[in-house]
Amino acid sequence: MDLSNYENQEFYRGSAFNMATGIEGRSYPTHWHSYGEIILVGPGEINDYQVGQTVYHLSEGDFVLVWPTEMHAILDADRKESVVIQFSNAFASSQFDFQRIMHYYHDLHVLCVGAHPELAAELKELAFQMRDIYYSTEHDRELKCCLRLMQFMLKLDENREILTTDMRNGEGETGTGAAGTLRRMIEVTDYIKTHLTDDDLSQNTMASMAGITPEHFSRIFKNVTGQNYSKWLNMIRLEKAISLFPESGMSLTEIAMLSGFQSIPTFNRVFRETKGISPGEYRSLYARNAG
Repeated sequence: MDLSNYENQEFYRGSAFNMATGIEGRSYPTHWHSYGEIILVGPGEINDYQVGQTVYHLSEGDFVLVWPTEMHAILDADRKESVVIQFSNAFASSQFDFQRIMHYYHDLHVLCVGAHPELAAELKELAFQMRDIYYSTEHDRELKCCLRLMQFMLKLDENREILTTDMRNGEGETGTGAAGTLRRMIEVTDYIKTHLTDDDLSQNTMASMAGITPEHFSRIFKNVTGQNYSKWLNMIRLEKAISLFPESGMSLTEIAMLSGFQSIPTFNRVFRETKGISPGEYRSLYARNAG
């Protein structure tokens, strides 16, 4: 579903890349959208952002990473000098490695300059390049911005071990055989996304589809997505459910079933554990912002 039909945030539907900066107001209410957002925090003593239920008190040069469909808000922050990079989910999902990196870092929302000064400086330079190109009259502006956006994601991937111990992997996959395995893993994840209501999406069945043992599947799946299989599957089901929230004719029960949840209690429990609020509260927040 193209969620842009339901969004009140400006993002040209035919574009892969957008920039939103130079805004005077210091806050923006809780909202979500189908596109991703990378924010280079601007100057000032107060820069407070919220992603999900977590509030971050940030400094100039820090980054906020908001992945598609995540609830977030700007509580009190400089929006005039901050650099806000936006990219369509369709563009991200169309790139094998972009999608892999985005899934791997799904739980990473803040990158602080104080903790990673060299990496933050490199990413800041890329962000400034994207800003300058976007607001210039250069030929092929969008393509040049997207190339730098992919460089940004590549930098994250190259530095995964220093960003969080939770994302450290064991032995890495190398060689052409591994590339084929990774490709099959992405094919499996794509299959799951379009067959969420199937009776059997067990890890053993998906391993068989990928042509590898369940143990190998488990290890490679964590390497590709940064999450274990059950957690990732619940995340994809929640993304599907959230995409159906704007359909006013659908009840939460119908949405839960179409997203692959076997019962409303399971849907409510997983939703609250992941998002911090109930599905009904989440849906109400969207309706309030879209209204």
